[in-house]
Amino acid sequence: MSDTPIPFAGALPLDHTFEFDGQSVRYGVIGEGAPLVMVHGTPFSSQVWRHIAPIAARFRRVYYFDLLGYGASEKRAEQNVSLGVQNRLLAALFDHWNVERPDVLAHDFGGATSLRAALLDGCEYRSLMLVDPVAVAPWGSPFVRHVRQHESAFAGVPPYMHQAMLDAYLQGAAHRTLSPDVLRIYTQPWTGEPGQAAFYRQIAQMDPRYTDEVQKRYSELKYPVSILWGEEDQWIPIERGVELASLIPHARFTRVPGAGHLMQEDAPEAIVGELLTFLHFA
Repeated sequence: MSDTPIPFAGALPLDHTFEFDGQSVRYGVIGEGAPLVMVHGTPFSSQVWRHIAPIAARFRRVYYFDLLGYGASEKRAEQNVSLGVQNRLLAALFDHWNVERPDVLAHDFGGATSLRAALLDGCEYRSLMLVDPVAVAPWGSPFVRHVRQHESAFAGVPPYMHQAMLDAYLQGAAHRTLSPDVLRIYTQPWTGEPGQAAFYRQIAQMDPRYTDEVQKRYSELKYPVSILWGEEDQWIPIERGVELASLIPHARFTRVPGAGHLMQEDAPEAIVGELLTFLHFA
């Protein structure tokens, strides 16, 4: 297990632990009201919601967690952290939290996780809001494709080289320049020996077959779906979002100018604004 990431000012508290398949998953709950579940993506953590969850908690009971092998959740050698396991984790958390038909807000891999949980595990949502989700093939940057073929070589690079690659990779997710403090929020869980190995492990396990498995079933989604996509997303082009919206009946699609893949940093106000509007009409 990796060391718990160092808290920082404004961090979302992860006060609870859930045991999933013998592994520890950290989560937090804030606010009161109808349930709203937030699911982060890769290579991030639940801290992507630190500007958004407190606002939503004014009128909802907000649940958030670190995916298995991410953030403050357990990391271990030979761990399965693929999309093939994260949907089962989400379904297990629904049971643990005793939530029924929550609204779900998901980003990147969290989108694929939420879609798989709905279509494969029978999770029922009141609504689903997706932010630049991994959902339609092809996906994966050239860096991701290269690391998938050479995981062990990357896992063993000197820490200073790993930090430089990590910083550059994460900066590529945002359209605006991320400050050193913000970069540290996202890179800190991936540093140190366990964290560095875990970072390349999760990339090595990225496999489009997990989205291929459910992509043909998106038409089965019967509840309201809203999709936000950064016009400057350099990780997943906006054309994937347009295609995704065409596969989901009556999906609402919104282009967000000036935002990259990491919309939580580029344009958190766009997420909050759509969330308030969408939840009102869903």
